[in-house]
Amino acid sequence: MAAPVVPESDSIRRAVSLLNAVDAGRFPRLLSRILQKLHLKAESSFSEEEEEKLQIAFSLEKQDLHLVLETMSFILEQAVYHNLKPATLQQQLQSIHLDQDKAEAFASAWAAAGQDTIEKFRQRVLTPQKLETIGWQLNLQMAESMQAKLKSPRAVLELGVSTEDSKNLKKVFVEFSHQELFEFYNKLETIQAQLDSLT
Repeated sequence: MAAPVVPESDSIRRAVSLLNAVDAGRFPRLLSRILQKLHLKAESSFSEEEEEKLQIAFSLEKQDLHLVLETMSFILEQAVYHNLKPATLQQQLQSIHLDQDKAEAFASAWAAAGQDTIEKFRQRVLTPQKLETIGWQLNLQMAESMQAKLKSPRAVLELGVSTEDSKNLKKVFVEFSHQELFEFYNKLETIQAQLDSLT
């Protein structure tokens, strides 16, 4: 058998005993919901109100419910990371003493949505913000003094960035002097050359 992807720690053993006690009829829906939101780092799978309902439905204390949900997410994240086949996932879970019906539920949920979930993780940007739009304008500041008839051109870049979990654009304005813009341009050229060498 492959190396274990879910270590048998005290918290995992505790979570497994709690998972084994969860109602088998409701378990697949719980798994499905966690899988749908697994790739969203900043978002919890359940709202506080939903968690309260789950506590009642599964007769669990808040702390135990969190352990169950976090362990289910951890197991699925390990499946993503190791690109596990459903049968391998099931074997791994049975080896940490998860009941067969629960291990089968994990395997069938993974068979149904695993590849989509892996793809969502692949598409997830590594940085919290992504550049969507670029705009620019040129400003010319004139010196006030009569003696110093200096012109100071300034470039203003308008960067529209979005976060991975929200499509709302946030505008960031960056102002450059001629020298600063030239240095920025040279840095971009260096980055472009490094990117070209990797492709």
